[in-house]
Amino acid sequence: MAKGYWIARVDIRDAERYKDYVSAAKLAFEKHGANFLARGGEFTELEGKARARNVVIEFPSHQAAVDCYNSPEYQIAAKIRQEVADAEMVVVEGI
Repeated sequence: MAKGYWIARVDIRDAERYKDYVSAAKLAFEKHGANFLARGGEFTELEGKARARNVVIEFPSHQAAVDCYNSPEYQIAAKIRQEVADAEMVVVEGI
């Protein structure tokens, strides 16, 4: 079974409140087998407009990644994130 990956590009508007999002999302990530491959850190903008924070999270499957996002636990966290950050997020299937 192919793994699933969240790819998130984020600009944080309120760093202190973003910590609340991280804490709230932890339960959903643990429940759905998330493995962080990239979380912030240095990046090089090659094409297009980059965001300040880039995150790649590996899940056991594409469905597990989608289920994590749609879970009640993550939706609580998502509401916090949406208040304090701008983001694009996609789930992609691995090869």
